[in-house]
Amino acid sequence: MLHAVSAAVLAVTRHLSMREVLQVIVRSAGQLLNARYAALGVPDESGSFAEFVAEGISDRQWEAIGPLPRQHGMLAAMLRDTRPTRVSDIRQDPRFEGWPDAHPVLKDFLGVPILDGDQVLGIIFLANKRQAQGGFSEADEELLTLFAGHAAIALINARLYERSRELTLVEERKRMARELHDAVTQKLFSLRLTAQSAAALLHSDTGRALTELDRVQRLAGEALAELRAVIVELRPAELARHGLVETLRKHVGLLDVLHPICLVFESEATCEIEPEVEIAVLRVAQEALHNALRHSGAGTVEVTLTTGDAGLVLQVRDDGKGFDPAIGATCGLGLASMADRAEAVGGRLRVTSAPGKGTAVHFVHPNDHLTGLPTTLT
Repeated sequence: MLHAVSAAVLAVTRHLSMREVLQVIVRSAGQLLNARYAALGVPDESGSFAEFVAEGISDRQWEAIGPLPRQHGMLAAMLRDTRPTRVSDIRQDPRFEGWPDAHPVLKDFLGVPILDGDQVLGIIFLANKRQAQGGFSEADEELLTLFAGHAAIALINARLYERSRELTLVEERKRMARELHDAVTQKLFSLRLTAQSAAALLHSDTGRALTELDRVQRLAGEALAELRAVIVELRPAELARHGLVETLRKHVGLLDVLHPICLVFESEATCEIEPEVEIAVLRVAQEALHNALRHSGAGTVEVTLTTGDAGLVLQVRDDGKGFDPAIGATCGLGLASMADRAEAVGGRLRVTSAPGKGTAVHFVHPNDHLTGLPTTLT
């Protein structure tokens, strides 16, 4: 049994994203105690649940059940009383207040808080133990309490990690603003003044106007160089260390470990890639993968990166449920963002999809002789 607890703890501590940690805790707790239903609620400041994840309930059931549980019933009671709760039939407990019509029928119930000192980080709920009779035992309660103690460490680490990422992002934005202000903004200000001067001299002193226009051209080139320098400096560290191909390979490999679906990466890219193009390709790939994992319901996602006569070509293809392009263009899948990233570096994005036929995202950064693909949804 200790081996089972150890395996469950290791499964949780492999993750850093808060949402992933919550999901793995729930899944591991249900498997550890052989429960048909498992859930985890994270309290908010008002005495309700800020987040609530569950195993054993389908998406369709969730939609039918309705909003998250609030300040009522057994779940809310455990927010006020942080002791473990174990009952043979939750329906007979005086704290039980019923559930929505679409809610599955629960009987034996075990709830254990995840504590950091006196603070409740979350509450694990298990119901309907998969065995003939007896429900959850005292040994089950002790085992889940032990697991909850380790889960608390994982939740704290996930919170610290996400907070660290937020602080890093804020500091990076501040630094970028300073860089843009100090280096680029002054150049653009000089550029504007020089252009105004050239316009004023155009009819009265053509020679001086031409001199000012030459200066405009020089300042524009310097401003472009400064912008590119800022972009290169903001290049993700993994790109600087490993390059685009290896960074994508590692990213896809990590997602393949973290998710139940199959993710595959193949590359035949051999040409030198400019840093700003690498960044755009990586971000488009990450956005496309996020969409596929979250929305597609796919069994397989394939990522390919190739170079040839067409230029640099990224493709992210899944075998999922697809979508209607007329609806998908406005449903928050990040398609406009991906297209903007592609166009910003001289590339083109094309997304093809149809209900029941999967989705493919194509990003082409063409050679000089290639005009590229139009940004379309088909």
